[in-house]
Amino acid sequence: MSQTNTAQTGTAQTGPVPGRGSVRATFIAAYSAVTLAQITNALPGALNGTFAVEFHTSGAGLTWIAGMFMMGIVVFELSWGVLGDLFGRKKLLYAGAVVSVAGSVLAALATTTEMMIAAQAVGGIGAGILFPISLSMIAAITPDHRARAKVIATWAGFLSLGAVISPMLAGLTAQAFTVAGFSGWRVAYYIAAAIAVAVLIVAVGAKDSAAAEGRKLDLPGQFTLALGLIAVLFATVTAVDSGFGSAEVIASYVAGAVLLVAFVVIETRTRQPLIHLSLFKNSAYSITGIVAVTGMFAFLAVCYSTSVAVGGLALAEAWKVGVLFVFIQGPAFAFIPVVGWLIHHVAPRWVLTAGFAFMAASAFWLSTVPLGTPEAFGGTPWTAFIPPLLLLGIGFALTVGSITAVAINTVPPQHIGMASATTNLLRDLGFALGPVIGSAIAFGIGAAAFAAPLAGILGGAGLPADAVAGLSNVPPLGYLSGWDGVIAQFTGQATAGGAPAQAVDGMVKALTSAQPQIQGVAGTSLGQGFQAVYLAAGIAAILSAVLTLFISARSSAPAPDAVAEPTKTAAADAEASAEAAV
Repeated sequence: MSQTNTAQTGTAQTGPVPGRGSVRATFIAAYSAVTLAQITNALPGALNGTFAVEFHTSGAGLTWIAGMFMMGIVVFELSWGVLGDLFGRKKLLYAGAVVSVAGSVLAALATTTEMMIAAQAVGGIGAGILFPISLSMIAAITPDHRARAKVIATWAGFLSLGAVISPMLAGLTAQAFTVAGFSGWRVAYYIAAAIAVAVLIVAVGAKDSAAAEGRKLDLPGQFTLALGLIAVLFATVTAVDSGFGSAEVIASYVAGAVLLVAFVVIETRTRQPLIHLSLFKNSAYSITGIVAVTGMFAFLAVCYSTSVAVGGLALAEAWKVGVLFVFIQGPAFAFIPVVGWLIHHVAPRWVLTAGFAFMAASAFWLSTVPLGTPEAFGGTPWTAFIPPLLLLGIGFALTVGSITAVAINTVPPQHIGMASATTNLLRDLGFALGPVIGSAIAFGIGAAAFAAPLAGILGGAGLPADAVAGLSNVPPLGYLSGWDGVIAQFTGQATAGGAPAQAVDGMVKALTSAQPQIQGVAGTSLGQGFQAVYLAAGIAAILSAVLTLFISARSSAPAPDAVAEPTKTAAADAEASAEAAV
């Protein structure tokens, strides 16, 4: 990423020293760009329940909506900084804003799960450009180390602000603008598109910068890494509905493994690799890389599960889900001064361990909360989620910056930039895996728990064995978010099988009379699945907390080079905050 490139090669500016007006425009453009990127990043988290109801989507569909945005960031993030250095960061900012406009408008116009997934892919690429480029632009025009540390901290604050604004924006627009024939949540995406246009306008007066010397794209490495990660994530998402034993899933895993092995081989032979694999010979850095994946998986698995459980299963209004996400993301914004002080006065590994412990406590607490029954029918009140989610937010605030602080202090000074970039990639991979693996767990366990009671209900309603077998193939989420589709599918199959119209009508009436019972069992079955996800997230967070204890105290103490060159440390810490994604 660009700030990492600066740490490695130095900051080269293009053109004369900027005047006061262009400096102000650069700061405004950068701060608004990172706020925009995080708003679009966090919007689906508050709307998963809405998407499940409105699009009648499957478990895999919800997973793609939640994970596709992060995939757009992860697979290309190591190359955007190089492109900015080669061709000018201002041009990349323009590109990111334009792509964000397109992604937001497509999301606002989406009427199907497939359209929303496509919109998320476009929006993820746009945000993936804006995160690093906005930071590198303000770093390039701030030569003084102390001043640069302050503007980077401000940049991180605007990122956190976007994470706070987004869920409230989703909830309020869904509440205020929903009328007959129009879903109010779409207004949130139109507002995001308007912000992106404003970024474009402000950026016209911004200062450009570049650092092309010694920079070169590693295209073979980029392609094999991107395709390998996409194949693995595709296989995991597809397994949500098809199962891990399906031929498509197995083939995708094999293809992903081959591509990722090819990536490793390429990186060991190229002169300018995306990732210096020699970093992982350092055991302390390897541990940090592992917890970057497992810890952020735990965080996003809890966020995704909460979004679906509260919005999709408990049928809470979008604004309530938005309030819950403020408790998740708010501490990362409110505790910026506190976390900064802790990282510089307490060994970062202890800050990291404490943060993961908070996250584990949150996840284990949530795993005991009954899920799957709407609050109107006696289910858990949405306010009961506030205390454990506040613990999650505090844990996230303590860990998101500390991971990079520990990572850069475990490697030699000349590898600080690459270590920061690699840690960010691993962190984003953890973010992407949260909803993907979480869905595989939740919907797999939910389907298994649903099968036997569903068969009993259908048999008790008088449906023949072949009809029971066909309806048992419908996943529990289908009975909750797409009942009309279930009836239509059943009617079509029964008619095609030669059943008389009168018999089909009788079976449909019997099925309809059993709807409340079926949906109740479907909800509680999926609730068990998401409780298992919370439990898995808690285990991952505990594992992360324990592993950080094996990082030596020496490697997590402030490094002399970091003291001598505060620009590197500040950039790395801010880059860590840049990946705070829900």
